[in-house]
Amino acid sequence: MLPFLAHGHLIPFLALARQIHQATGFKISIASTPLNIQYLSSTFNSSSDEPENDHIHLLELPFCSTDNDLPPNTENSENLSLDSIGKLLSASLSLRKPFHSLVSDIAAKQGHPPLCIISDVFLGWATEVASSLGTVNVTFATSGAYGTLASSSLWLNLPHRGRSDSDEFHLPGFPDSCRFHINQLHHFLRNADGTDSWSKFFQSQFSLSMQSFGWLCNTAEEFEPAGLEWLRNFVKLPVWAIGPLLPPIVLKNDYSSLSVAASGISTRRAGKKLEISIEKCMEWLESHSPASVLYISFGSQNRTSPSQMMELAIGLEESAKPFIWVIRPPVGFEPKSEFRAEYLPEGFEERMEKRKQGLLVRNWAPQLEILSHKSTGAFLSHCGWNSVLESLSQAVPIIGWPLAAEQAYNSKMLVEEMGVSVELTRGVQGSIDSKEVKRVIGLVMAKKGKGGDLRSKAMVIKEQLRASVRDEGEDKGSSVKALDDLIKTLQSKGQTINSIS
Repeated sequence: MLPFLAHGHLIPFLALARQIHQATGFKISIASTPLNIQYLSSTFNSSSDEPENDHIHLLELPFCSTDNDLPPNTENSENLSLDSIGKLLSASLSLRKPFHSLVSDIAAKQGHPPLCIISDVFLGWATEVASSLGTVNVTFATSGAYGTLASSSLWLNLPHRGRSDSDEFHLPGFPDSCRFHINQLHHFLRNADGTDSWSKFFQSQFSLSMQSFGWLCNTAEEFEPAGLEWLRNFVKLPVWAIGPLLPPIVLKNDYSSLSVAASGISTRRAGKKLEISIEKCMEWLESHSPASVLYISFGSQNRTSPSQMMELAIGLEESAKPFIWVIRPPVGFEPKSEFRAEYLPEGFEERMEKRKQGLLVRNWAPQLEILSHKSTGAFLSHCGWNSVLESLSQAVPIIGWPLAAEQAYNSKMLVEEMGVSVELTRGVQGSIDSKEVKRVIGLVMAKKGKGGDLRSKAMVIKEQLRASVRDEGEDKGSSVKALDDLIKTLQSKGQTINSIS
């Protein structure tokens, strides 16, 4: 398995490895750079993981960030500027030669090549490595079908070129009635013309990924039926929907089993050091009534502007709704630096603490435990795919604030196709004022009207996601069946290759 160098990709790859191992007992190797392997290793943090460690191996690929014009010890996208992320994309191409050597060595020791290579959609060159070593490549798109299709089609077709900032446009692969808007595109994509480094990277990697044996998608048939149909028509390959890739306990009905019996599951899933104890979060949530708390987090590498952060804080205070807010320094300040009180209205944190209205958490919080708690009523999110699945698996509706990558397309789908979200603003340049923050929070968290409708639809999706991964004897969900079919198809393909060779 070969994930891209970003936490939002590493986490679902590891979850997929665990799922494949549990279903088959196969030996699985995940290859990445040394610091990413160290990060993945940190998720194996309990004695219960020992049998798993015998079958899921973490293998290092040599990588020197300074050789690729990146800061020292930079091996994933976290805390990188947009320019540096572009350099990281280019640097990922340097992994091809050591990855070829690694798989070749494995094949020599085993006496045969691996059954398959599962590679990130951003690392399409793995299709050629697989072919040269006598095995097959399966592309893994770690986001949903709708977002994956939008990203692929935008980069491969650049249909927005030459359009003004007010223009809507049709995107190949989507129905004519589905229109995208220029302001849903991050500026590096908005300015792409096919000759820039971003275009060259994504066009080549998506094109190579479309030559693979098939695609995997971190979604479920019931959840994204239209998106999966459109994606299959676009890539003209088999697409196995094997999601949601979440810890099994997250998909159980009793929230207390997650927050108490599985204390620390967020750390195990994300490999992050929490800045606040899970017990303190749970105690704070217990002091509030059901569905009354707003959870706010923009993921591991997204930040807002100073003015946006200030308006958000003012709107939160004026809303009078209780909230947990994962805070980091705003754009323009060193991401790893200490958070300063001056980023927020004067005395804000002290007032929120005194009133028990707000709990501010530095850098990282136990997201799964928070979302699964009965007191959590909505999630103000960047709409990263892992966060979307975690939220909807608990029937928590979303207030969207997409900031980068495919997040704006996820947000569009959640609003227009699913009716489980209201979009607050877009991007770091997006306009936002405290009055609108207050209005949208009140709208989404209301027990009746729009808020009640959002919650009802989120509950339907929760049941769809849980049904898709059900594995009880003959009663198997669509995602379990998809994984079974993938394995059988690969084994059949492997036998054919071996008989030919």
